[in-house]
Amino acid sequence: MLTTEQRRRDFPSLNGITYLNSAAEGIPPLAVGEALQQYFRDKQKGMDGRLDHAAQWEAAKARLAELYGLTADEVSICSCSSEAYNLAAMALRLKDGDEVIVNDLDFPAGATPWLQKESPATVKIWRSRDGALHVEDLIPLLGPKTRLVNASLVSFFNGYKISLPEVANAVRSHSPALLSVDVTQALGRIPLDLREADLIISSTHKWILASHGGGLVGVPSRRAAEWTVPAGGWFNLNDAFGPSRFTEAISKPGAASFTVGMPNYPAVYAIRAGLDYICDTGVANIAAAADPLVRFCLDEVSKLPVDLITPNRKENIAGIIAFRHANAEQIHQHLLAKGIHVMHQAGRIRIALHGYNTMSDVELLLKELHAAC
Repeated sequence: MLTTEQRRRDFPSLNGITYLNSAAEGIPPLAVGEALQQYFRDKQKGMDGRLDHAAQWEAAKARLAELYGLTADEVSICSCSSEAYNLAAMALRLKDGDEVIVNDLDFPAGATPWLQKESPATVKIWRSRDGALHVEDLIPLLGPKTRLVNASLVSFFNGYKISLPEVANAVRSHSPALLSVDVTQALGRIPLDLREADLIISSTHKWILASHGGGLVGVPSRRAAEWTVPAGGWFNLNDAFGPSRFTEAISKPGAASFTVGMPNYPAVYAIRAGLDYICDTGVANIAAAADPLVRFCLDEVSKLPVDLITPNRKENIAGIIAFRHANAEQIHQHLLAKGIHVMHQAGRIRIALHGYNTMSDVELLLKELHAAC
């Protein structure tokens, strides 16, 4: 996908290490650093720099819309995925008796707003079996009181990829619920079809190779009324400085309501550059290059004396492989000593393969796992 020359030119920090941890932190191409420097140059213009900031804002939204399959008016950018979910909780206006469904493979950001004691909703857990989420286990949880079902397209925990059409069909057939989808571990890594999602949220510092400080929100226009955030601010309001500014506050509908104040423009510049790099490279090209590495790595790891927690089914695999081992900490330290970077957290070791990874990366990992296990 990337030539050796492109990899060395765009990702010089990868020289000398084997980086397999993009599910935690993506390595940004040099273009992202250049974008941050451009922000600084534009900021030095003072108020005149806001014209440049606004142009970057619109360019970032256009790229995000392209990847989400929405229009630029249906997307926006807040500070992080956790903020996006908390704003979504405000928009949902849950009441006593309402029900929310989350699952045990989800990242905390999408599950914990509904678990706060101030939340009036009852939370139901869609529990995985053998590392997989089965739609037949979701259906009994759904009913007339279900207001929201939240799921990650790809699990941060073990890399399991849900079938979004199947999940959406179950939700629509058995409840009036909205379906929110976290694509943090999918955006920039695999092609997306998000037509069934009512709310889309992603972080920015992982597979899209941008910076921290962004939460990418998508709200299809058909769901704008349900996902309008009743938050104070100004960037999110229809008329923040008009004659009625001290008598009413009316939020812009849908995605625009998720950006309540001054955008984090340094992150916006980086997001635009990261999305440009991903789009110009082509998500399909990234998947075509990285997917065979994941398949090979998963098959070989499954032969090791480890507890593989990533289901070994092609249709449910994206970029992540995870396993448990009684000596996980020692294995992690052994890999680090060899310059191999993976994730050791939440009781498992997680491997993440992106478009800048190569078969030599995988072969070295497997060699050292054989030595350490």
